[in-house]
Amino acid sequence: MTDRPDPNMGNSPSGSRATVAARQAGEAGSVGVPPRGRSWVVWAGLLGPLAILLVLFATGLARHARTLAIGDALARGETPPAPAVAMATFSGRSLSIASFRGHPVILNFWASWCAPCREEAPLLEATWREYRGRGLIVLGVDTQDMISPAKAFLSDYRLTFPAVRDPDGTVARRYGTTGVPETFFISADGRIVGKFPGEEVRRAAWRRAAEMLLAGGRPDQAR
Repeated sequence: MTDRPDPNMGNSPSGSRATVAARQAGEAGSVGVPPRGRSWVVWAGLLGPLAILLVLFATGLARHARTLAIGDALARGETPPAPAVAMATFSGRSLSIASFRGHPVILNFWASWCAPCREEAPLLEATWREYRGRGLIVLGVDTQDMISPAKAFLSDYRLTFPAVRDPDGTVARRYGTTGVPETFFISADGRIVGKFPGEEVRRAAWRRAAEMLLAGGRPDQAR
């Protein structure tokens, strides 16, 4: 009986060997070279985290620029607009800085864990009581603080001026604070006209600042 040639092996022994070799080479190549679709998955896995890092870096730069903007503008003698943010009061209602338009505002950033804030608190309350009849607003912003000790702080110092919460420091960063306490003076038309960059415990300085703010001057020059 004559064996029939295998159609997959060619018509000659040499052809069969060539076919087998080609098949083996193809199999070896399929093991060593990943499919094109898989390579895109690998690149996506590498570039995805890099893209996220670049976005976070760009966002950080933008926030840093906003942080520096107010302080730099004041140093140049400019009066930048106050960020018109809304915050929650301790009773839970929303209070916007823009709602005080038409009134000069002393905006004080504080925290219950801040020792200098404890020295400033009675002075802010005294300023509020003395000048609120003339339209001056004192607004306290409790920043990066827990609500229970913050409430205790308000109670201990019998603070009656409006107070709002900035638990994660978002508003403080918008204003470019470098710590607490820090105070910004906002004119009746909503522009920042000066600031106390740190603690101020002189009663006379607060009174001069309030008078200058009410008169449309630069309160930071009252120190």
